[in-house]
Amino acid sequence: MGISCRQTGFPGRIAAISFLFLLLSTSAFPQLRQFTILHTSDEHSVLLPIPLVDYDPGQENPALGGYARLATLVDHIRNEKADEPVLLFSSGDNIGGTPFAWLIPLGYSPEIELMKAVGYNATTLGNHEFDYGPDLLAEYFFRAGYPGQSRDLPVLASNLVLPEGHSLREAGLQENHLFSLPNGINLGVFGILGRSAYEVATMAEPADIDDPLSAAERQVSLLREAGADIIVALTHSGIEEDRELASRVDGIDIILGGHDHLPLHQPESVNNTFIMHSGNYLQYLGNYEFEWNSETGELALVTDLHQSDYFLPLSSILEEDPVILEMTMEYLEKLNDFVAAHTGGRFADVREPVVHSGFPLEIPHPFEETAVGNFVTDAMRLMAEEITGERVDVAFQADGVIRADIMPGTMEWSEGKISLFDLVTVSGLGTGPDGQAGYPLVSLYLTGREILNVLEISTLLSQVLGDIYFLQVSGMRFAFDPGKATWGRLPDGRPIPAYRAVARAEMYAGEGIQDDVNYESLVNDQLYHVVTDYYLTSFLPMVGEVLPRLTVELKDRNGLPVSPEQTIIIDDQREYKVWEAVAGYAASLAADDEIGLPVIPAYYRLVGERITRLEGTPLIYWSYFYIAGIILIIFLVVVLVVKKARRRNAI
Repeated sequence: MGISCRQTGFPGRIAAISFLFLLLSTSAFPQLRQFTILHTSDEHSVLLPIPLVDYDPGQENPALGGYARLATLVDHIRNEKADEPVLLFSSGDNIGGTPFAWLIPLGYSPEIELMKAVGYNATTLGNHEFDYGPDLLAEYFFRAGYPGQSRDLPVLASNLVLPEGHSLREAGLQENHLFSLPNGINLGVFGILGRSAYEVATMAEPADIDDPLSAAERQVSLLREAGADIIVALTHSGIEEDRELASRVDGIDIILGGHDHLPLHQPESVNNTFIMHSGNYLQYLGNYEFEWNSETGELALVTDLHQSDYFLPLSSILEEDPVILEMTMEYLEKLNDFVAAHTGGRFADVREPVVHSGFPLEIPHPFEETAVGNFVTDAMRLMAEEITGERVDVAFQADGVIRADIMPGTMEWSEGKISLFDLVTVSGLGTGPDGQAGYPLVSLYLTGREILNVLEISTLLSQVLGDIYFLQVSGMRFAFDPGKATWGRLPDGRPIPAYRAVARAEMYAGEGIQDDVNYESLVNDQLYHVVTDYYLTSFLPMVGEVLPRLTVELKDRNGLPVSPEQTIIIDDQREYKVWEAVAGYAASLAADDEIGLPVIPAYYRLVGERITRLEGTPLIYWSYFYIAGIILIIFLVVVLVVKKARRRNAI
């Protein structure tokens, strides 16, 4: 006979309720525990919404991003889910991109200070954290209160290797962190800098990395031993390395990735690991809602079930947190002070428009000529002529240093205008020997043969390591066939150079912006005046040390060897930066009296014929035919030998 509350009376009801509570609290009735992870990556010093020329805090506008908007959205979500843990993570490259990063060499730490104020729970290191070197990175953290405040915002670097005694060792970096959430979940988090990201961390030495897979296996083991129920990897590796990590390392529940600026609109699942990428520049906040079964350990992604969006735009519909906005505006004042001092007052406010355009200058596809690449390299070539007083034959710049499209404003108050901030964001990376932000422009001489070597290096490295090594050019045109860059790869993945990628190259013989007719053949033993940036002059000779056939030796106008430091263009007793050349070129263009600004010529609306991509038969196929031919010859020889042997035996 069953229990009846009516028959047993009040004491019976208490007993029944107690029994039910006991059942619900046992493993037979597990609790489903919810939590939410919010995610950003590759913020790249986007302290204010971009394009900045469209941003108006008092009106609806299309500019996206900014920490003040992020703070409002995060606070809203945390208040809405007051009974559920909500964590905010970043996957690195917090710095390096917009001019706000220029404040770092000046003694400020804007990004990490704002991230702490917004309420991030953890971040990791990307390749651009090393843009100013590990010594300055250590100072960056010290200024922000690390290591003492490292628990406020843990910086997780699980596979970073530093020499004994290096200052970055004392900056409070952690291998992992265990979050004990209010609902009883223990969430373990670690951070990985990927192989491809470290390869392009130009100033990272003497910092190095351990193998990401081995490091991840170790962290999973350590965190499980510490009691972690769920393990999250913050990775700055790119989607392909994230997929490899998920497939080869068991026990990672969630990968929050970055580096390739990928907005992964639908999360992936590999080997019971969820992979999420939330894009870049704080355009969106990744929103991932989870449910964890305390009995089975099963983790479910339930954002779709809750009819929520994975990506929440940081748009003008969000009010800006006043405290975060005030902090941001203080950094804006410091940035304006620096720009005014560095340019002798020529540019005093990065928000002011400096040029007008009736069209955007974009980077539509990798591994090809781009309109923005033509504009930047023309600026380098033509402004270097003005500063040096000498004709410049050719300018090179890598796609990895050309950071963004040049987008004119679209609002009533900004139509067609391009602010200094938006313009120089395109080319503001790096630093020079002076310690000031921005790669300096350099002037040197190379032979025609060495210019061909530079183009071969560009094709080879871009095929192996990606578009960041693909070079845009001014002052010449050339055709290349990427299929003829290598014969294939060795078993360890190293390419076998073929030195046959460049099919033809010609030098522009006219003045100013290139036309389509004034070209001369490249002469192998002739010296040509070349401009590029300081990083490339430091990097290109290193390739020749590994591949002697691609030797590039920096020279002066007399053909004598010079060091990278000796090639730096000095203007008014200071390094002349690439971003200055871009800004100066824009400001020097012919002005429209009605518009009241210089105007970007229609020439840059479309690409020309500076770079022609050919699509022949890849050399690797010929190597297959060659190998097949050798095997066939060996087979025929063996057959002949066997036949002769049989004839002898028959006799």
